[in-house]
Amino acid sequence: MAHSISALETSPKLRIEVGRRLAKLRLARNVTQQMLAREAGIGLRTLRRLEAGQTTSLDTFLRVVIALDLGDGLLTAVPSYDIRPIERVENRGRERRRARPKAVSQQSGPWTWGDESRD
Repeated sequence: MAHSISALETSPKLRIEVGRRLAKLRLARNVTQQMLAREAGIGLRTLRRLEAGQTTSLDTFLRVVIALDLGDGLLTAVPSYDIRPIERVENRGRERRRARPKAVSQQSGPWTWGDESRD
């Protein structure tokens, strides 16, 4: 059953779907839970929780992904961001370290007649 992005917009739903897919992949490769848990260096109960879509650590997830040789595929889901040359010039060679909110308009509400300045 294919899922659209909008059907998976909450973390519990996404966690369940990821766990289901990992279990199906493991079974397609004819690997037991015990074998995968040992290969990933995690406990069997921890793997069962992951496959059931329950909360586990990011480290657990990554260990299973690596044991299933899916690391490269995972990295394509989170693309690398390279600074564009124009941004490097604008920032004098420095890379952005934090995000800042955009400046808020000085006007407190929507524009109305009579708000224009008289130069």
